Amino acid sequence: MRRTPRHLLHDVLLWLVMSLLAAAAGPDPFADPGRFLAVTGGRVLLLALAIAVGRPWPLAAVVILLPVGPWQFDEGLATADWDFSRGQATGDQLWPLSLVAVKIFPLTPTTPAVIWYAYLTGRRTARAWPAVAVLGAATVVGSGVVLAHGGQPRLWVTMVSGLAGFYVLPYLLGVLRRRLVHQRARAGEAAAAQARMRERARIAHEMHDSLGHDLALIAVRAAGLEIAPGLAPAQAKAAGELRVAAAEATERLRQIVGLLREDIDPAPLAPVDEDVAALVERARGSGMEVTAEIAPGPVPALAHRVVQEGLTNAAKHAPGAWVRVSVAPGRISVRNGPSRGRPTAVPGGMGLTGLRERVRLAGGTMAAGPAGEGFELVVVPRAGEGDPRVA
Repeated sequence: MRRTPRHLLHDVLLWLVMSLLAAAAGPDPFADPGRFLAVTGGRVLLLALAIAVGRPWPLAAVVILLPVGPWQFDEGLATADWDFSRGQATGDQLWPLSLVAVKIFPLTPTTPAVIWYAYLTGRRTARAWPAVAVLGAATVVGSGVVLAHGGQPRLWVTMVSGLAGFYVLPYLLGVLRRRLVHQRARAGEAAAAQARMRERARIAHEMHDSLGHDLALIAVRAAGLEIAPGLAPAQAKAAGELRVAAAEATERLRQIVGLLREDIDPAPLAPVDEDVAALVERARGSGMEVTAEIAPGPVPALAHRVVQEGLTNAAKHAPGAWVRVSVAPGRISVRNGPSRGRPTAVPGGMGLTGLRERVRLAGGTMAAGPAGEGFELVVVPRAGEGDPRVA
């Protein structure tokens, strides 16, 4: 980690605060200057070394601070009176039990620094074995200190509670914080990936619905030119080639849509600036024989998409056929008669499949199939249905 001037300032302030605590809790400099220099000077030096390396390598700071760890057993955050004897009975007399004051979580002047760097170790170190090794070393040091003081049971309790409070708990809190941050980052990446997939789905649906519809209308126009009377053979041939090219472009578009499409959120049901009447008029202007009956009242949100798919299918699979569009609040239908030309597309597209899913998300029902000599698409929307993107 690169140390910035701000980091340097924070580290110097931290060292000053920790040094003042160590000096305040150390020997009296006036009564015993030599011991003050040895004890307090050693603590200040160790704190300086730990703070110097603690930001990039917090585990190294924990190792440096091992000599000034929780080995001061006469002060603690809590004191408990424990009985370490079983008591003895002589005849009918029971000797009183002896209670011993036990210090829990021993305090030292360097306690905040040790806890902080143990926390940073859990926060920044992904591998667990170095921390386990340092904890083992701390256990060895603490056991040596306890044995040097006589190995009394109360000292073992103080030492174990110090290890837990100084090293284990802060380290585990750091690990928890690191995992929470990592989980949050992964959630952000997943949200970004989902947003990209939704955008791909939107592009795919928009390409299929709008561009596919326009290509179908181009094919209809080309088919009409191909059979127009009085057209020169070369021009009729060019019109036929245009019709075939439009059909091939539609097929390539379907393949591209298959690569882009992800069934996450459907695209909007209608362009912002076009209603059902404008859609029918555009199809009629391309040469299709379309009649429309639009009932007064609110138009269902699904109407534009249903009519667009019905007109596109009629243009591709039944060129030259008449088409009747009916839009009412409770029913939308698009029906076409028999084809009077060669189809401009191969069956097996995803238009009706995608439309059926949109209708399902909106709570409606859909039926599509042969009707007489032609084909009919009928959708019964749910009353008051909205955009299926919020379904």
